[in-house]
Amino acid sequence: MMNQEARAGLLMDPISLQLGTENLCGYLVSLLSKDPEWLSAKVKFFLPNVDLGSGDQSPDPTQRVIQQLNKLHTQGQTTWQEFIHCVCMELDVPLELEVLLLSTWGHGDGFPRQPEVGEESQPDSQLHPGLKRPHQSCGSSPRPKQCKKQQQELAKRYLQLLRTSAQQRYADRTPGPGQPLAFPQAYIPPILQWSRASAPFDTQEGAITGDPKAEDGTDVNIRDLFNTKANRGPRVTVLLGKAGMGKTTLAHWLCQKWADGQLDRFQALFLFEFRQLNLITGFLTLPQLLFDLYLRPEAGPEAVFQYLEENANGILLIFDGLDEVFHPCSSKETAGPEDPASALTLFSRLCRGTLLPGCWVMATSRPGKLPACLPTEAATVHMWGFDGPRVEEYVSRFFSDQPSQEAAVAELRTNRRLWSMCAVPALCRVACLCLYRLLPGSSPGQSAALLPTMTQNYVQMVLTLSPRGFLPAESLLGLGEVALRGLETGKVIFSAGDIPPPVMAFGAALGLMTSFCVCTGPGHQETGYAFTHLSLQEFFAALHLMASPQVDKDTLSQHVTLTSRWVQRTKARLGLLDHLPTFLAGLASCACRPFLSLLAQQDEAWVGTKQAAVVQALRKLATRRLTGPKVVELCHCVGETQAPELAGFTAQSLPHQMPFHNFLLTYADLAALTNILGHRDAPIHLDFEGCPLEPRCPEALAGCGQVENLSFKSRKCGDAFAEALSRSLPTMGSLKKLGLAGSKITAQGISHLVQALPLCPQLEEISFRDNQLKDWEVLNVVEVLPCLPRLRKLELSLSNVSASTLLSLTNVAVTCPTVRMLQVRKADLIFLVSPPTETATELQGDPDLQGNANQRKEAQRRSLALRLQKCQLGVRDVEVLIAQLREGPHLDEVDLSGNRLEDEGCQLMAEAAPQLHIAGKLDLSSNGLSLAGVCRVLSAVSTCRTLAEFHVSLLHKTVVLKFAPEPEEQEVTQKRAAFPDSLTFQTPYDPPLCAPRIRLTHCALQAQHLEHLCKALGGSCCLCHLDLSGNALGDKGAALLAQLLPGLGALQSLNLSENGLSLDAVFSLTQCFSTLPWLLHLDFRSESQRVILRGDGRDRDLLAAGSLPGFQAGVQFLGFGQRLISRSFCLRECQLEPLSLSRLCETLEKCPGPLEVKLSCNVLSDQSLETLLHHLPRLPELRLLQLTQMELSPRSPLLLADIFSLCPRVQKVDLRSLHHATLHFRSSEEQEGGCCGRFTGCGLSQEHVEPLCWLLSKCEDLSQLDLSANLLGDAGLRCLLECLPQVPISGSLDLSHNGISQESVLCLVETLPSCPRVREASVNLGSKQSFWIHFSRQEEARKTLRLSECSFEPEHVPRLATGLSQALWLTELTLTQCFVGLEQLTILLGLLKCPEGLLTLRVEEPWMGKAGVLTLLEVCAQASGNVTEISISETQQQLCIQLEFPHQENPEAVALRLAHCDLGTHHSLLARQLMETCARLRQLSLSQVNLCEASALLLQSLLLSLSELKNFRLTSSCVSSNGLAHLTSGLSHCHHLEELDLSNNQLGEEGTKVLTRALEGKCWLKRLDLSHLPLGGSTLAALTQGLSHMTLLQSLRLSRSDIGDVGCCHLSKALRAATSLEELGLSHNQIGDTGAQNLAAVLPGLPELRKIDLSANGIGPAGGARLAECLPLCRRLEELMLGCNALGDPTALGLARGLPRHLRVLHLPSSHLGPEGALSLGQALDGCPHVEEIRLAENNLAGGVPHFRLGLPLLRQIDLVSCEIDNQTAKPLTASFVLCPALEEIMLSWNLLGDEAAAELARVLPRMGRLKRVDLEKNRITAYGAWLLAEGLAQGSGIQVIRLWNNPIPPDTAQRLQSQEPRLDFAFFDNQPQVPQGT
Repeated sequence: MMNQEARAGLLMDPISLQLGTENLCGYLVSLLSKDPEWLSAKVKFFLPNVDLGSGDQSPDPTQRVIQQLNKLHTQGQTTWQEFIHCVCMELDVPLELEVLLLSTWGHGDGFPRQPEVGEESQPDSQLHPGLKRPHQSCGSSPRPKQCKKQQQELAKRYLQLLRTSAQQRYADRTPGPGQPLAFPQAYIPPILQWSRASAPFDTQEGAITGDPKAEDGTDVNIRDLFNTKANRGPRVTVLLGKAGMGKTTLAHWLCQKWADGQLDRFQALFLFEFRQLNLITGFLTLPQLLFDLYLRPEAGPEAVFQYLEENANGILLIFDGLDEVFHPCSSKETAGPEDPASALTLFSRLCRGTLLPGCWVMATSRPGKLPACLPTEAATVHMWGFDGPRVEEYVSRFFSDQPSQEAAVAELRTNRRLWSMCAVPALCRVACLCLYRLLPGSSPGQSAALLPTMTQNYVQMVLTLSPRGFLPAESLLGLGEVALRGLETGKVIFSAGDIPPPVMAFGAALGLMTSFCVCTGPGHQETGYAFTHLSLQEFFAALHLMASPQVDKDTLSQHVTLTSRWVQRTKARLGLLDHLPTFLAGLASCACRPFLSLLAQQDEAWVGTKQAAVVQALRKLATRRLTGPKVVELCHCVGETQAPELAGFTAQSLPHQMPFHNFLLTYADLAALTNILGHRDAPIHLDFEGCPLEPRCPEALAGCGQVENLSFKSRKCGDAFAEALSRSLPTMGSLKKLGLAGSKITAQGISHLVQALPLCPQLEEISFRDNQLKDWEVLNVVEVLPCLPRLRKLELSLSNVSASTLLSLTNVAVTCPTVRMLQVRKADLIFLVSPPTETATELQGDPDLQGNANQRKEAQRRSLALRLQKCQLGVRDVEVLIAQLREGPHLDEVDLSGNRLEDEGCQLMAEAAPQLHIAGKLDLSSNGLSLAGVCRVLSAVSTCRTLAEFHVSLLHKTVVLKFAPEPEEQEVTQKRAAFPDSLTFQTPYDPPLCAPRIRLTHCALQAQHLEHLCKALGGSCCLCHLDLSGNALGDKGAALLAQLLPGLGALQSLNLSENGLSLDAVFSLTQCFSTLPWLLHLDFRSESQRVILRGDGRDRDLLAAGSLPGFQAGVQFLGFGQRLISRSFCLRECQLEPLSLSRLCETLEKCPGPLEVKLSCNVLSDQSLETLLHHLPRLPELRLLQLTQMELSPRSPLLLADIFSLCPRVQKVDLRSLHHATLHFRSSEEQEGGCCGRFTGCGLSQEHVEPLCWLLSKCEDLSQLDLSANLLGDAGLRCLLECLPQVPISGSLDLSHNGISQESVLCLVETLPSCPRVREASVNLGSKQSFWIHFSRQEEARKTLRLSECSFEPEHVPRLATGLSQALWLTELTLTQCFVGLEQLTILLGLLKCPEGLLTLRVEEPWMGKAGVLTLLEVCAQASGNVTEISISETQQQLCIQLEFPHQENPEAVALRLAHCDLGTHHSLLARQLMETCARLRQLSLSQVNLCEASALLLQSLLLSLSELKNFRLTSSCVSSNGLAHLTSGLSHCHHLEELDLSNNQLGEEGTKVLTRALEGKCWLKRLDLSHLPLGGSTLAALTQGLSHMTLLQSLRLSRSDIGDVGCCHLSKALRAATSLEELGLSHNQIGDTGAQNLAAVLPGLPELRKIDLSANGIGPAGGARLAECLPLCRRLEELMLGCNALGDPTALGLARGLPRHLRVLHLPSSHLGPEGALSLGQALDGCPHVEEIRLAENNLAGGVPHFRLGLPLLRQIDLVSCEIDNQTAKPLTASFVLCPALEEIMLSWNLLGDEAAAELARVLPRMGRLKRVDLEKNRITAYGAWLLAEGLAQGSGIQVIRLWNNPIPPDTAQRLQSQEPRLDFAFFDNQPQVPQGT
């Protein structure tokens, strides 16, 4: 009990007076006096801004308690309530006193209003005005020394005040012994690593006590943070670390160390937190920031600030939480440096040196986008948390006694997941706290079950801090609600009003919240509260979301998101929800369900529903395509759930290639990723590029067997990283590819990796690119090559290697049996390795190499490619290299380009080449070789029998030698290289060369060098190609070379381009035609200086295009060399004067064999042309003369036209546009035939017509004359038509595109009588502008005239009619869209009166489609002659009339007309006119018309009078029911009809029945077509009844008429009377086997049957076999069509046993035939003399395609589409085609044909003279096969098109092939060119 004095003092205390609670206050003071330390701690917690110094320390303990209570009370009601709750919760308070305290003060009752915080609590906190620098310096003061001294004194006092304040703040940061978190607060510095090139320049100061040993220079000493290279300007350091890494702790620890005097280089240190600076809304100056917000000087603030400015290099400002800035600042600032601004702007000015220049600034931040105000030169340091030693040291300091330390460390070592979590210092403290409570009563290893995840660590921490056996659910949920509300609003600092007092008391009691003074502005301070760590706030927010009933599943799922660590550019600050989804995922674990159920006071089913919602949200996220950062976050979340099924689903959803680029990764991140990958089955590739990586990151990958490719590319990886990687590599059993590029690894790191690599035998590729490795490191790495049996590639590019080391590497390449290539070029250093197992496998798979020991050794002998480019190798180095290579394997390639070998070194390599067994190339380019050295090298290799090519260009510094394989190797290669089915141009086929190709280009060779050169070349065996282009031989050299060439043997080509040659040199070389048998082609181009002499090079055009390889093997395979090849002389880009031409022709007269001459020049004068033409008769071997790309005079057509008479051997003259002229000549053996002249686009006009015709008249036989695209006009055409009779044209005359009009058309019509040999003329004045006249050799009795789009005017019609009336023998006239209207047509028919004979008039005009039958018949009635035929088609807009002249009356028709016509109606008048005009009508055809009732009535009247009508057709038309009755009535009177076609009309069953009545009495009918009409039961019965009387019937067509087996049975009986039947068409019905058998019984009784069509029915094998039995009895059968029936092989075998003798057409597509049936049919068809067409498409004929030995002489078409024909089957088939000389079309599309089949086809194409079309669509032909087909077409084939659509040919290659051979068609649509009509 208190003494009376104290009690009296308490009663007189203001608190008691205000409260009026005397006894209660006494009890409270008595209670708190027992635990003064607890009370002091709480006062410090609630009043962080109140000084509790010695001034308040009363000697009486009771008075001190009263004073402290008074201070708490003055802070306001909220603070007092929270304090009372803490008293009741934390102290042992009797129940009655607790009830009394809470009832009196716990709910705000009876508490009078106190002044608000800040109003009186800070009486001296008025805002200090902004300090301004004085205008005058201290030196101007009357007492400058005293002023300076006073300033220093004030500054000294302020600096001491700063240090004292910091000492008080950090004097005792350990909680009191009564608090739950009373554990040692030992600080262990985390791992720090420099990120940029800002490493400290002075690291000799040593480490601060407690710092672990630095690793490879990457671990930053604490003092090194302030030893950057920046000597001037701002000294800024940015410390980056993830949440929980200890950034804030480090900042406060630096303050503490400074206060203790350990950072003595700094006089002043200021620490600001941006989370507090965010609360300041106004602008500040720097003095206000330093003095009003941090610590104010006691006096003289201006002097103190001036001192700070003058000594800025001793000032350190720390800004914590840069990532928490609310509002970003701009990188560009316009305000003055001393103007007030926001806190971030002041920070920016400090960093840029505009404020306190020279000061030190350090900022901490989470990784992400930093503000733009940060200078680019700022040093960046990464904080990586704890490694193993640091974790152990932290644990040892956390636990005070030795046994606890050892037990905790043992637990961590056994629990790998907990150990990895302790890498984060914040989690390490949580884990230690949990272990502190778990270890005393638990068995070893229990932490693995209780602390498996980060979330469960936090849960265990809450349980640990809570009272024993009691879970304060309401308080925990209250904290969670506060935490979530803060996170959603971006608040991490709370005021007293934000947190309910009980919740605040609970948080303070458990040490979950902390308090501090917050300055919201100058002069305004209050107490702020925050969670002890941001992650703790996120954990409680997650607790609230999971356990609160107010949060539904949808709201919960919305918080399960993945936040990428790639911060958007528009977002300057990071979010506050880093770990919230992770905690939600952790709480979704089944292990947390009891805790959540207890917390939420709900059953576990309710909790399970929420947990399932989180898991489902994560599952959805796993299905998305996520970036690297989000994948890592997802792995963290999934790992926290401890759900194996979800982990497996996530692992399987990850892509095969997983990139991680440009974001920070820690050990914990990779551990989370490895944990998920452990549930994956498929391999994965991990690629880390540009990521800041914690040095011990690779340790997390230990044991991860799913990683197949692992690649790191980052300058932040050093030796520590390599060491950690070396520990993990041996445990990754599936790793095949390892990459560590762009790192800072040194010899130490390499040694670790080299020790680990032999333990990874499965590695296939290793890349240490861009690591700046030195000689020792490179050699050390190369030593592992023999230890890795599966290695394929080792890359060490961008290393620093000397010449001696390089030779050591070549020795390794030569001696190591697995190395296949070593490439060293500038930065490249690559080993390509072939595992030895490949050689053994290859040996086992090659039967030719087994059984012989020598052959086995040869097969096992490896080959090596060596590329040492630009390595500065000299002669001595080459000697060493040659010595190495002589002892080594065969070489595929040796590339020594870009070195310093010069002449001696090059000669050494050339001399050693034959012994080095080089099978590819030896490259000595850019080695300083001289001209003298070229000859020495050439002499050295001239005798090498494997030399394939030697190329030297001194100008381009090129020296390349190519070698052919050794003979035995070449033989093996050729055996293995079977004919490929698909060759692509990406890998062109290069046949083995047996003769060398010498190329000495641009070597400055002159004439005096030739003899020495030829002497060196004379030793070469079988020189093939010689290229001397780009030298300086001149005419003298060319003449000398012409004499020396015979001594070089039979070359294939000689290139003398760019040697300054003139025409004189050409004449010298032309003489070589007679002295060099191999010379076939000479090509000279003057301007481009191209001079080529070559032998037979058929593929020269393709090679010149540079697109296709020279498939010489393919050419030999096809046998193309069997033809006679002409010599060709090509002279281009020259000035061809008469004298030069004369000399040239005289030289060419001596040329043996067929000759082609091609000349090209800019202008060829008439005199030169006359000279050339004059010499042509003296060139008997000339076959072709081309004059291209030259300008000829307008007189040249006349000169060329005269050549027919000057040189009778001329076969064709082709002159185009006065720029291209071609003359074709006959050989002396050829028979004389017709000539052809083409003079197109030559500007010929009227004045040229007469002389041209006179010259052409001297030609004996002019088969074709083409004068198109000239300027004849109407006058020129009239003149030509007048001269036409004297021109002996026997073929065609083309006058298209000559600017003619209707006048020329009329002139043509008028001229026809004077041209008796004209058989056809066609004119189109529309877009085509065509004008063709076709002639016969004799007078033609029948003439045809076709006029299209002539746009005749009304005045032209009478003249046209007059001209036509005078045209004798005109039998056909066609007018197509000539603007002949109804009136003009009527006039034309009335005026057209031919003298005698028949004239067919066909008119096609758009108006005819709408005029109707009645109108068109009315037009026919106006004809002046007898109408014998009428054909009307509305759809085709066509009317065709046949007229007979002169007009004659028919007496029978006159009688009928008078009997049936009522003269009073228009209908009767029209019928009368028709009866009169059409009295002799024999054929009436109506197609695609709409027959109205009036038209039908008129037809009924007309049909009654047509006594001579033989044919009536009504097809594809629409007839009304009444009209059908009238039509049937009229037809019933036509008893003499011989042909009736009613097919394809739109009639129903009733209409068909009505129409069949017209068949009654038609006993003369010969042809009947009722296809597409529904023939039902009664209709078919009527039809069969009528058929029984048609004994003369020859053709019956009933396709698509719904005839089944029953109908077919009735029809068969009716056909017994049709003994004259020749054609029977029953396709597309429903006839089955029964119907076919009934029909087969009748067919032998039809002796005249020639065609039967039963396609597309339901006939099966039974019906087919019965038909096959009877068909041989049809002796005259020519066409058999049974396709689209399931006949099968039995039918084919039956047909093969007895094919009709006269069979011409056989159609069996889609008939289910197999190889057996097809082969039997082929054997039966072989030798049939009449077969013209065979169709077997869409049958499975694989291996059974018919082929012939005797051949089919008349076969025109064969269709084998989609028959599964492959290359092997195609060979005999293709050979059969040659035995079918009349074949015109071959259809082989949609098969399996490849290049081999294309080669077979190409071989036979030249021998098939009539073949027009080959369809090879949708096969497997590649570009090589297409090229072979083009070669076959080039042999003179008459094929018009080869279809190659949808074959595996690249589009660009197809385009090039088609440009070179237009007849190859690769398009989807058929682009076959249309042949002009009449040809």
